[in-house]
Amino acid sequence: MNHPESPKLVIEAGQIEKQYWKDLWRYRELFYFLAWRDVVVRYKQTAIGVAWALIRPFLTMVVFSIVFGGIAKLPSDGVPYPIMVFSGMLPWQFFASALTECSNSLITNSNLIAKVYFPRLVIPTSAVIVSFVDFLISGMILLGLMAWYDFVPSIRILTLPFFILIAFISAMGGGLWLASLNVQYRDFRYIVPFIVQFGLYISPVGFSSSVVPEKWRLLYALNPMVGVIDGFRWAILGKESQLHLGGFFLSLTLVGVLFASGVWYFRKMERSFADVI
Repeated sequence: MNHPESPKLVIEAGQIEKQYWKDLWRYRELFYFLAWRDVVVRYKQTAIGVAWALIRPFLTMVVFSIVFGGIAKLPSDGVPYPIMVFSGMLPWQFFASALTECSNSLITNSNLIAKVYFPRLVIPTSAVIVSFVDFLISGMILLGLMAWYDFVPSIRILTLPFFILIAFISAMGGGLWLASLNVQYRDFRYIVPFIVQFGLYISPVGFSSSVVPEKWRLLYALNPMVGVIDGFRWAILGKESQLHLGGFFLSLTLVGVLFASGVWYFRKMERSFADVI
């Protein structure tokens, strides 16, 4: 009886790094499986299912609109305050959720890591997909708000995928750092929620960056999410929103450094994951 030939894994001497990225593509089906599993588990046995992805950001938007727009009377860049808030909340919710999922992904998949070989980078990358699904669902609230306030976005909306890519890269960069550190030091499961909560208050989610004095704008942009959120607002709100180019490019540079260093540190620590876990 003839058996079909099974795929061969050939490890070439001196080609470890090149082989790793080839393996990453080779294991793309594992990536699809893990991403789909995480999406299913996210809403399994929930009473209202995907509605959770709508309720949380909607209620946060209502609270921020009342506190910052109604009570504090902060400016809204010439658009209805709920739209201004939600255009900043979309990237923040995506970043915060992806960062949390990434940081816990290696621990929650410890049984898989300890048993078989595959590029470990598959796990945190697939964990971000469930956050991206939430992001797409939450985007329906923004469309609803635009219809309610009769707000028509400008042609700048076509640049939105570019800013989504920046948000993805920033979440992956921070997520890879935290996922690697979480394997070594379990203290990070307590630190990550604090980082997310603290980041919400120092990022321009409930208010516009325009309220920050001009002399502090560059310093404020040292928070990489400032550039990401400002970019989203620039794309969604059109001419009503201005982009502080100096601060944006500073945030963009920091996002690049965060991602490159995150991949470097993850690859450095990857060999010890199975032993430590």
